[in-house]
Amino acid sequence: MVGQELRRLPGVARGIAEAAVDAVDAARARDAEGLREAADRLAAADSEHVEVVLGSVVRALLEDLHPDGLAGEDVQDVLEQCVRDTLAWTDELDVDTLVLVLTGALGVHQQEDGAPRPDPRLLAWHAPVLLAYLLTLSGRRLEPYLVAAFAEIMRAETVEMP
Repeated sequence: MVGQELRRLPGVARGIAEAAVDAVDAARARDAEGLREAADRLAAADSEHVEVVLGSVVRALLEDLHPDGLAGEDVQDVLEQCVRDTLAWTDELDVDTLVLVLTGALGVHQQEDGAPRPDPRLLAWHAPVLLAYLLTLSGRRLEPYLVAAFAEIMRAETVEMP
């Protein structure tokens, strides 16, 4: 369930926030069916918006978990532990997609021109799994990160307007 600040978002953004909260909650509860349902809702939204929002949250969480900087070993540890944790409750994990979510959030993965975009359904399933892992690791709540991500997006869109 989303809090007051997320409920004030415009319709499309609120829908993304609600689906993200539901997906992360399901992943934290190890509820595979709930995660699939919420991921389907995320995948039905504009994939670029979903990627920006969830990528921003992943990046912010990683920065908070590694305030002195994120080394390659840290990224490897996050991936290995998230994979182990996730495979303990579902076999739907695709490690390559999880790597794509993580490297995309960090700005390391670059989409080649003409290459097909990753399947939004896979990204919408894997990003919440990674977020659930990072939130459990940090002991933090998702909502403040979502609020910050949407605020930054709205600020950036306002600055870009002529």
